[in-house]
Amino acid sequence: MFSPSKILASAFLAVSMLISPFVLAADAPHADVKTLSNKALPDYPGKEATMILVTYPPGAVDPVHRHDAHAFLYVLEGEIVMGVKGGKEVHLKPGDTFYEAPGDLHTVGHNASKTKPAKFTVLLLKDIGKPILTPTDK
Repeated sequence: MFSPSKILASAFLAVSMLISPFVLAADAPHADVKTLSNKALPDYPGKEATMILVTYPPGAVDPVHRHDAHAFLYVLEGEIVMGVKGGKEVHLKPGDTFYEAPGDLHTVGHNASKTKPAKFTVLLLKDIGKPILTPTDK
């Protein structure tokens, strides 16, 4: 027969396993994002280009998110790992590029190193006024 303490311990273990990825991402260092440029695109009414510089401290992990934009990434220094839902994870080094389409769900984004920072630029082509990043739980 199952005792109440065993049932409680099993329930706690199950819940811990479900939320641990979110806790780990929440505890990891966060990226520093700086807007370098933002410009409306008159030839494309309602659209703008935003360029950002992202610095991942050692061990940084992004939450699952979307950009609702065409996102063109270029690695400047360090090494990062990126991936979108349904695609392969890719390990990127300086000079490498990565693309995200407006409908992509960015499921993997982190510094590949626990000891060295990484920097990359991202050019986003998006609707005017839309946020650069929208966190999501899916």
